[in-house]
Amino acid sequence: MDNNKSLSEFLQGKSAMSIELFDHFVSCYQQLGDVKFHATKTMIAFSSRINFAYIIQFGKNFIDVVFPFKQPYEDNLCFRKIKPVPGSDDYNHHIRIYYKEDINDEVLKYMYMAYENGNVKLC
Repeated sequence: MDNNKSLSEFLQGKSAMSIELFDHFVSCYQQLGDVKFHATKTMIAFSSRINFAYIIQFGKNFIDVVFPFKQPYEDNLCFRKIKPVPGSDDYNHHIRIYYKEDINDEVLKYMYMAYENGNVKLC
């Protein structure tokens, strides 16, 4: 069974506010370079060579984003939680975006770091 959905199917029934935040998030990434994204049954994954960010929830007035990094970045004002990924050496960094302005310089720095990780050439 194919878990992929079309983006339009995935966004169906989502609030106008959360779709606007999603569009802004995509736009910020597209300014960094070539970014692909695809909807699965439960989330939207962003990738270049590999997946580097995920939107895991669309609320009525927010989106929840996860960035996987190899180390925890505790010294920040943007992540609401940082959790180790079981069976992996990754740490998921969770951020909730309520307003376009929430994607500030600090968040953009982590978005760029995640994007760079997604471009790493694998052997």
